[in-house]
Amino acid sequence: MKTGQSQTHVAPQRILVLFAHPSLDRSEVNHRLARAARETQGVTLVDLYAHYPDYDIDTDREQARLLVHDVIVFLHPLYWYSTPAILKEWQDLVLEHGFAYGAEGVALHGKLFFSALTAGGAAAAYRADGFNHFTIRQLLYPLEQTALHCGMIYLPPFALFSARTALEEGRIEAHVADWVRLLKALRDGRLDIVSAQRLSKLNADLNAIIRER
Repeated sequence: MKTGQSQTHVAPQRILVLFAHPSLDRSEVNHRLARAARETQGVTLVDLYAHYPDYDIDTDREQARLLVHDVIVFLHPLYWYSTPAILKEWQDLVLEHGFAYGAEGVALHGKLFFSALTAGGAAAAYRADGFNHFTIRQLLYPLEQTALHCGMIYLPPFALFSARTALEEGRIEAHVADWVRLLKALRDGRLDIVSAQRLSKLNADLNAIIRER
């Protein structure tokens, strides 16, 4: 589906999840999200730190992955209002002129993109009058503009706030369940893209954007 089309639902999609967590042994949420993605049919999970421990990213290999998938997801903890370093390196090397942008760079046109992230701060910290002064979507504007510059369809983030206390508060299982539900809806073409684009985060109201079978 091309950007700007009025179609509400998309056809079945192939999903690529690019996972980046430099301290996976300390992860309480992201490793569960990664495992759930890996176990979901129709989803390809790539652990970037495991594949490229020396940051020697294989550009041809990564571009080939992009070509055969319809939905691209960055899965990561929020580091200094952005992604872990390897995802920035991945963008710098993989999203080349002539491939991802430019007159002949149309390889990513019409593909969906969003970030699935965990943030240590509370949701209230991510607003104009909060500690971080901006919403989570505003802080990710560089990713949004990157996606738009590459002709992709940008969706708001799938976000978990107060991630440091999610385990003791018993919030992880429900979040993982919502994650799998979202992935399956994307895979099966049951996500209302137009409605989803209006949200501050994708998991603000999954019932409003997912069409059940």
